[in-house]
Amino acid sequence: MKKDNLIIAIDGPSAVGKSTLGKLIAKELGYLYIDTGAIYRAITWKVLKNNINLNNEKLILNLVSKINISIKNTDKNFEECFRIFIDGEDVTEEIRDPKIDQNVSQIAKLPKIRQQLIDLQRNLAKKGNIIMEGRDIGSTILPYADIKLFFTASQEERIRRRYQELKNKGYEISYKEVKEQIIQRDFIDSNRECAPLTKTKDAIVIDSTKKNIEEVKNDILKIIRKYKEVGK
Repeated sequence: MKKDNLIIAIDGPSAVGKSTLGKLIAKELGYLYIDTGAIYRAITWKVLKNNINLNNEKLILNLVSKINISIKNTDKNFEECFRIFIDGEDVTEEIRDPKIDQNVSQIAKLPKIRQQLIDLQRNLAKKGNIIMEGRDIGSTILPYADIKLFFTASQEERIRRRYQELKNKGYEISYKEVKEQIIQRDFIDSNRECAPLTKTKDAIVIDSTKKNIEEVKNDILKIIRKYKEVGK
């Protein structure tokens, strides 16, 4: 039985290639791509811009209730085709600043913030033909997703990738700082009380440690094509 209008969930820790592969697959299939991590990053950017204490959940919740977050697919090149806006302002580049990396997990672990964003994320996925990635998509946001993928890579490889990414973008940061950030974020994401990072039993593991982007993309497309044909 052929199946279309798929809902695909991608989960995994930072620097495993979720965003890069999610965008590639979405463009290949003509799907909408939603990076939920970018939503939390955008909120973190807004909180820092307004000098709000990262532990003040009440003030942050009030801020979130008043802002407008939107994600748009554009006809621009690959790097610019998926943009995130807060109150009409494009913050796609700003939210990749290392300062956001240092603080986003503090925002993402707040239970009321996560709860407030669940409905937003589920509504985005209602019509299908979507790839949504983050930390709790398959377990919490879209437990009914047609295909669940859990990305992984060795910690050493993830640190190397993130360090190279930031250096390529011109950020002055040491390898040691990147390593500390990733270790800290892994701990917070995996141990937070509300919707921690976890692999569901029905998720397919995608280990990209020793594979290039093209190899991983082809592996995922095979999984999707098979599901479309047989429904599993």
